Amino acid sequence: MIDVIIAGGGPTGMMLAGELRLHGVGVVVLERDAEPTKVVRALGLHARSIEVMDQRGIADRFLDAGTTHPLAGFFAGIERSAPERLDTKFPFVLGLPQPQIERLLTEHAVEAGAEIRRGSTVVAFAQDDEGVTVELSDGTSLRGKYLVGCDGGRSTVRKLAGIDFPGEPTRVETLLGEMEIGVPWEDVMPVMLEIRKTQKRFGIGPIGGTATYRVIVPAEGVNSDRAAMPTLDEVKRELVRVAGTDFGVHSARWLSRFGDATRQAERYRSGRVFLAGDAAHVHPPTGGQGLNLGVQDAFNLGWKLAAAVRGWAPEGLLDTYEAERHPVAEEVLNNTRAQIELMKVEPGPQSVRRVLTELVRFEEVNRYLTEKVIAVAVRYDLGSDNDLVGRRIGDLGLKRGGLYEQMRAGRGILLDQSGTLSAGGWADRVDHVVDVTEDLDAPAALIRPDGHVAWVGEDQTGLDEALARWFGTAG
Repeated sequence: MIDVIIAGGGPTGMMLAGELRLHGVGVVVLERDAEPTKVVRALGLHARSIEVMDQRGIADRFLDAGTTHPLAGFFAGIERSAPERLDTKFPFVLGLPQPQIERLLTEHAVEAGAEIRRGSTVVAFAQDDEGVTVELSDGTSLRGKYLVGCDGGRSTVRKLAGIDFPGEPTRVETLLGEMEIGVPWEDVMPVMLEIRKTQKRFGIGPIGGTATYRVIVPAEGVNSDRAAMPTLDEVKRELVRVAGTDFGVHSARWLSRFGDATRQAERYRSGRVFLAGDAAHVHPPTGGQGLNLGVQDAFNLGWKLAAAVRGWAPEGLLDTYEAERHPVAEEVLNNTRAQIELMKVEPGPQSVRRVLTELVRFEEVNRYLTEKVIAVAVRYDLGSDNDLVGRRIGDLGLKRGGLYEQMRAGRGILLDQSGTLSAGGWADRVDHVVDVTEDLDAPAALIRPDGHVAWVGEDQTGLDEALARWFGTAG
């Protein structure tokens, strides 16, 4: 029996596969497409996702492959410099097309021992008290202890599990693709900049070192067939409508469409079946949050699912995945819906946009909205009045180096500045790091494998209770 079957080999599925393999959990990833996608739906990584990679020692792969950009204008395209002294060592956007992100995560998962099966599609499954039997399109079947649907917004796993996907349908549609243009870039730029003064869903930009350009243009209506890919003629028509010219676009590499639908799975779990990434939530791509949200879902779920497979998960641990990640996605749906409204060209939305533009001049507002988009302010409700508990922790500077260096194995961390505490019978799951830092205003902190603080204090009894809650029975 396979430990975990993952349906979907995109960034979420591959991140989850790597996390599970870190704990020695057997993983098979089923990916429908025979070849990696060339479609660039996401353009980069935000700070929290880069931190996640850094906690596993693979951030340099992404940093070396990408390009850093100033963290400005990411909330509804409102121009404002990034706030100063953001609580992260990565205060920028890492420009990196989705296919490259997916490739790097796949390489990491395969290096860790994950098995990838391309051209495999889930068509049915049945679960019982011991596991899940998955039927594939080629007539074969697999048996696993758990199944995770990371298979996108039209998730087969979600539908087969009978999980509702309520929300708002698409009302605004946008076309995008990569293609060549038939006029000099110098002639395109002033037209684009003029249109973007009011139409933030329009843009044309060169793809470095090639003759290909990324084109994005609002559609006049909404295609009733949400799975149908647009044609080049359709893109040309919309360009003429919005810009007065089609810029001579030709030789499209790929074309796609996206809407502003916002939907969220009613629940993230059905017995031994889980949902993550777009299978659990879809929303407009404003602010570039979608891929990042899925990667962070996987980071939350991975260690918990591994704990269940390895036999030490405390009661209720798997249920904390939905309890923690559902509200985070709900907030992303809310802010992306708000951004879409602010990007509309009608007088009402434009009036609201002007007011918010004034408010963003205040540093506190700018910081609040920026941290919301880059996800460094996420705090899970763990039932504590201490503001540190539930928050993700930054890369604290220790005498022995950065905290993230201590997290590469995916285990819990007891950061003990007093040297008087002990991880005791949990030493096989939690590393006791005795060190001091000016960045932590607490005698000690228990940090979960996903980098969120589970407990702070100096009392061994309280620590033991937190260890049992998150890491099971002492060995």
